[in-house]
Amino acid sequence: MAKITDTMCEQAEPLFEASFNHPFVKQLSSGSLPQQTFRYYLKQDRYYLQNFAALHSKIADQMTDPDIKDFLYAGAQGFNDSEKEVRTAFFEELNITQKEIVQTPIAPNAYSYVTHMYHELNEGTPSRAAAALLPCYWLYNEIGQRLIQAGSPIKVYQQFIETYDSPAFTTATNKMRAIVDQLGASASAEEQEQMQTAFLRSSYFELHFWEMAYKHEQW
Repeated sequence: MAKITDTMCEQAEPLFEASFNHPFVKQLSSGSLPQQTFRYYLKQDRYYLQNFAALHSKIADQMTDPDIKDFLYAGAQGFNDSEKEVRTAFFEELNITQKEIVQTPIAPNAYSYVTHMYHELNEGTPSRAAAALLPCYWLYNEIGQRLIQAGSPIKVYQQFIETYDSPAFTTATNKMRAIVDQLGASASAEEQEQMQTAFLRSSYFELHFWEMAYKHEQW
């Protein structure tokens, strides 16, 4: 029997491919991405990652499997610590100040993406919420693996690529995929479909996160 993440992968392939080929990702690798566009991305991504980390804890609170709970709690802390450390270095290098962060409004797609993930937990189930988290792991890991060989001539872009090709991030991605497979295996047919929908919607928002940043989306 196919694992639920195999089905998710097949369904989301057009969205993932569109992300791989988005001008933001292509120009990140070539080094031609305007610095202001990357700055915009980082400020919006900061808001996203804060909520992404918080959701790990909130989902873990509702899980019964101790291994899943441990991974999600560790993931929440890991994103708070390691991502904060990486992003702090980026912010310093690009002179993104705390004042600028506070004064930057949340963009429509970033707001909608985070709202979607909370909806899957608060109006759905922990399994649906876990499925909604997975594309962020999976897509970024794939992008890191695809771009690492060519790299980027811009130091900060190269550091960004390396973050998502790292052994630690790859291990976390594989673990999160295994968790979603485990949850899917014990879910009803109806919930499996809802998990797949949650994954697809997150994949859609991931694609539009690049577009949001590329066009400096505003309300």
